[in-house]
Amino acid sequence: MASIKDVAQAAGVSVSTVSHVINKTRFVSLETAAAVTKAVDELDYRPSYLARALKSKRTQTLGMLVTSSTNPFFAEVISGVEEGCFQAGYSLILCNCGDQPGRQRSHLETLMQKRIDGLAVMTTRRDEDFQAELSSLGTMPRVVLDSAPMAHACAIGDDSVTGGRLAAEFLLSHDHTLIGCLTGPVTHPRSKDRLDGFETGLRGKGMSLDHDLVIAGDLTAHGGYEAMRCLLDKGKVPTAVFAFNDLMAMGAYRAILERGLSIPADISVVGYDDLEIAAYMVPALTTIRQPGFDLGLEAAEILIGNLKNGSDLPEIIRKTPELVVRESVK
Repeated sequence: MASIKDVAQAAGVSVSTVSHVINKTRFVSLETAAAVTKAVDELDYRPSYLARALKSKRTQTLGMLVTSSTNPFFAEVISGVEEGCFQAGYSLILCNCGDQPGRQRSHLETLMQKRIDGLAVMTTRRDEDFQAELSSLGTMPRVVLDSAPMAHACAIGDDSVTGGRLAAEFLLSHDHTLIGCLTGPVTHPRSKDRLDGFETGLRGKGMSLDHDLVIAGDLTAHGGYEAMRCLLDKGKVPTAVFAFNDLMAMGAYRAILERGLSIPADISVVGYDDLEIAAYMVPALTTIRQPGFDLGLEAAEILIGNLKNGSDLPEIIRKTPELVVRESVK
């Protein structure tokens, strides 16, 4: 493997001149720069990543903490972050934390040891201890996704209040008045926002939420299945259900069909996220689309923009969701 000394010898210049040409740190005549570039190409020279990182104190690497990369919505966001990194010549270190504070703390320590330049966080743990851990990172830029704002971090997510309101207004427009909600954990900020928005939509039409028909789940397909079974066991069967993500809607489908009921003839269903699979469910799922890939892409662009240009981190960015009408509501 060729070294920088080999390039300097082939080009007939000093090692420092080669460095200036490669890193664009000082003006070098066009003739000299051409000779260095030719030598680099002929020798297939690749600059030392480690040496460059030590000199610049930057590794051109972002870290990302996620609850689980197997969650389809999280996977879309991660794809967006990866794309933003690739476009800018950055790498991404991804850490799955589950819902385990100790594991999340360990992964954060590992990322610091890897000398990441910026951090993206998309986890369910948002307690005061973790916020203190983020605050201890000093001036390192960081973003939190699908979360309430945190100190010293940019919060990026969809406008879930608007999303919840859209779901309520759509179901009311189809004359549904007995509506169940399959929510995420009560501590999850986006779940709270979606429920608040849903209630706002009902109130706007002179309706109120029946809290007996609100069942909290864990935002998984199994959680949606169990929540829907619990709802059906109450004896007051709703004519429609708003599931707070598409995975819970999938679980709800199974629970409804197991009871011998039909979708949407007996119970209409609205989801949230617009995962790719939503269009292939039977019947195809009506849902609220939030742009997962775009959220991730913007997170990467904000972090890298701050690192490259010193641009300020916005406190909050909210993307507007939209209703996607398919076949699961009558």
